[in-house]
Amino acid sequence: MNTEWMARGKCRDIPPAVFFPSDGLGVQAAQKICEGCPVARTCLEYALVNRVDHGVWGGCSERERRRILRRRRLPVSVTAGS
Repeated sequence: MNTEWMARGKCRDIPPAVFFPSDGLGVQAAQKICEGCPVARTCLEYALVNRVDHGVWGGCSERERRRILRRRRLPVSVTAGS
C-alpha cells in the first residue's frame, strides 16, 4: 500500500511514541493532534486494511478501530416486505 500520504500528516514531526500511548489520556492527546489532519481518513483506512492493532491512527483508538471492523463485517439485515 502506498504510504506517501504519511508525509502530509500533522503527525509527521511528532515522535511516533505519542501515537502509541499506554493510557486513555495519551489516546486523547494523540487524537487531538489528528483533528483536522488532511490525511486522517487515509491514515485510518491504512490501519483498518492492514489490521494495525496498536496505537492511534486517523484519530481512532484501537478499540474504535475494532468497532469499525466489526460493523464492516456485519451483514446488512433486510426486512421482508420492505
